[in-house]
Amino acid sequence: MSDKAEILNHPAVNPETKHFWEAAEAGQLYVKHCNSCGENHFYPRAQCPYCRSLNTSWLQSTGKGTIYSYTVMRRASPPCVVAYVTLDEGPSMFTNIVDCDFDALKIGDQVKAKHVYSADGLPIAVFVPSD
Repeated sequence: MSDKAEILNHPAVNPETKHFWEAAEAGQLYVKHCNSCGENHFYPRAQCPYCRSLNTSWLQSTGKGTIYSYTVMRRASPPCVVAYVTLDEGPSMFTNIVDCDFDALKIGDQVKAKHVYSADGLPIAVFVPSD
């Protein structure tokens, strides 16, 4: 994880998300799984947003997903892509698409996670087009 993304801000780390950020430091992406209703969810939180159960556990994501929606922010400096990516495990996450030709992106494209460092030096997941 040598890349640095100056435009990204890192959310606050708290006891509910500590495992998520520790895994990110190792280049891994995790989502939460509800052991009661079986749904996977993102952002990481202890309570399932579907059934409100506290019986949740961590699930390592493959880091693969599909672009659900995106926009190219051409007036940003530097220009960037913000997107919703639907992970293969089910949940969608708001993220950035990097290291690609922005004009070649399409909804439905396959992407994979990559961790870069935020401006404050902490790892954050972004996505790149899959080969």
